[in-house]
Amino acid sequence: MTTTLSPAPGSNPDAAPDASPHNAALPPRRRGWWGMALGGLILAATGAVLVEPGLVDEIRKRVEPAAAPAKPPPPRVVPVGTVPARRADVGVTLDSLGSVVPTASVTIRSRVDGELVTVAFTEGQDVAEGDLLAEIDQRPFQVRLRQAEGQLARDEAALEAARLDLERYESLRELRQVTGQQIDAQKALVRQCEAALEIDRAQIDDVRLQLDYCRITAPISGRIGLRLVDPGNIVRANDPAGLAVVAQLRPITVVFTVPQDDVIRVQRALAASAALPVEAYNRDFRARLGTGTLLAVDNQVDSATGTVRLKAVFPNDDGTLFPSQFVNARLLVETVRDAVVVPAAAVQRGPDSSFVYVVQPDATVALRKVRAGAVQGDEVAVVDGLAADEQVVTDGIDRLTDKAKVSVKDNVKGSGPRDFGAAPAAVAGKPQPAPGP
Repeated sequence: MTTTLSPAPGSNPDAAPDASPHNAALPPRRRGWWGMALGGLILAATGAVLVEPGLVDEIRKRVEPAAAPAKPPPPRVVPVGTVPARRADVGVTLDSLGSVVPTASVTIRSRVDGELVTVAFTEGQDVAEGDLLAEIDQRPFQVRLRQAEGQLARDEAALEAARLDLERYESLRELRQVTGQQIDAQKALVRQCEAALEIDRAQIDDVRLQLDYCRITAPISGRIGLRLVDPGNIVRANDPAGLAVVAQLRPITVVFTVPQDDVIRVQRALAASAALPVEAYNRDFRARLGTGTLLAVDNQVDSATGTVRLKAVFPNDDGTLFPSQFVNARLLVETVRDAVVVPAAAVQRGPDSSFVYVVQPDATVALRKVRAGAVQGDEVAVVDGLAADEQVVTDGIDRLTDKAKVSVKDNVKGSGPRDFGAAPAAVAGKPQPAPGP
């Protein structure tokens, strides 16, 4: 009996049967379903490629959730330190390097030759004018004194004899027993004896002066230095080293220089005031060593340096200034009255001009161009661009820009920065209202 198979619905009966092993293993109905699914996937992929890009973005926007808008970052607050500008008198000064010079300095030398037998001073002590410092052996000069005195006595006797002879000659002139020539010769002999007496007396004075020179005394009042010769040494009158050096320290002087262009300012100041104050400071201007007055201005400009030397005198009662010490001299030539003064740290130098940062009521800073004037220590006088009582920034300037937000540091130790726009602290003697709930 023969069985005939009919083709599946929707298939081509004339098509050759699929010879793949997968289709051979599947029944005819399942092979048709897989073909339809594969064709649908191909059509979907082709449609996705052919869709316009704008339509794809619109579909993505509808499908994806809407993203939250980005918020700008909060402004950065810079903690700063401030100081109010104030009004004060500012001195216009000239600063220069100077050297301390004693008012008088004397090298103690012997004026006679001899052995140094006594040193009567202590090294480094203060001596007064006329104090005994050293003694030279006096015995050789005492011998010379006795010799000169003996010579004087002999010449005095010769003079007496010559005068007696002259009296006899005068008495014999009337008797014509002597000639006029003999009398004139006797008169000349008397004058020679008188001259010899003058020489003898001068020799005695010279020897006595040498004896005085054997006692070396202080020629000025001051401080004596270290001893240069010990007792027992033979000293010479022409010894350049000397025995010691005495320097007058009270008062003392400071010699410093100013540029030749500033001499006219000094001259005008001297014409207006006879005494110009001068201050002496150490090398870093941190310690004031003394206060004095300008004593003299040199009469010429040093052509090598273009400066003029000035000398100031200081009382130096405490002995702070020392000879040959280098100091910084500050000469006051003018005083600016009632100027606006700020710390030097607040004034910054820009490419075109100087400027300061001024704190505004809205807790921001404003860059203010100013014109700086005289400088006194750590303070600067502002000629233009700033008013008194305005708060200028002195700390944290390197992190600031114009209109930057700031918070002012509290001056109380241990407290943190506070907002400049916050309520002010309680004023002494004025109670503040309590904050609300």
